Amino acid sequence: MLGGLVLTGCSDGGDDGKRPDGKGSTSTSAAPTEASPTTASPAPTALPFVPDPKRAPKTEADARRIALAFVAGPDAWGPDYVKRTPHLSDPTYWPVLGADCSWGTGTRPDTVLYSVTAYSEIPADGALGNLRVAATVTVHRTEADADWEMAGTLEESLRCPDQKLRDGERISGLISLGNPFGIGGNFTAHDSLGERGTYLNDAMKGKQFYGWYQSRIGQVTVATVVKGAPGYSEQETSGTVGTATAQVQALVTMLHRAEGELEVQS
Repeated sequence: MLGGLVLTGCSDGGDDGKRPDGKGSTSTSAAPTEASPTTASPAPTALPFVPDPKRAPKTEADARRIALAFVAGPDAWGPDYVKRTPHLSDPTYWPVLGADCSWGTGTRPDTVLYSVTAYSEIPADGALGNLRVAATVTVHRTEADADWEMAGTLEESLRCPDQKLRDGERISGLISLGNPFGIGGNFTAHDSLGERGTYLNDAMKGKQFYGWYQSRIGQVTVATVVKGAPGYSEQETSGTVGTATAQVQALVTMLHRAEGELEVQS
């Protein structure tokens, strides 16, 4: 997944949830020689995750329990991150991208059992601005419903490459890329996507980076978002190839939690 996510070109979001806050490079190496052979490990042909129908959430109460258990708090992002206030989104919060490419609050679809966003940050300190991040877990009724959410997220950046998050905040120049399992380095989720663009905040000087990563395991989608801040480079939070960065680390943490809760137990 690191390869697939870090190499994608990519979007944030209502209170800061699905969007308002919370919906590459190449290298060369010497060829192996007879004196120093190199054996590459074969890529996996299937996701090592078998869902257990008996453990799948079927009610809002079940979905709420596992969503709160899965969602990544500051501990999953890194030692410098702390909880924002409020830390968790309102249970009724559901962001919607309008026809005018502005984010607003809508009604949670019937296909969604529960969704929660956890907001974290590195507080401003001298020349370093307030770096805000968020993680979202959405539990759908079915795998097909979750798949439609992934498709809808990709469509949003195509329809609205420039989006208003809220008054004084916007993102522009969004580009996105989807990677089903086995494509683009995605070997840890049924589906994954990345969005990247420019984050603009009237309270900050200059342009900042913006990144949104999202993955699906069965009927669950997980997402992480980073809105850049002065004093931080994109590499420090979105990373470089081969580096376990904060954003990918938080995403993979949620995927592992989902697998541990929902897979068949041996």
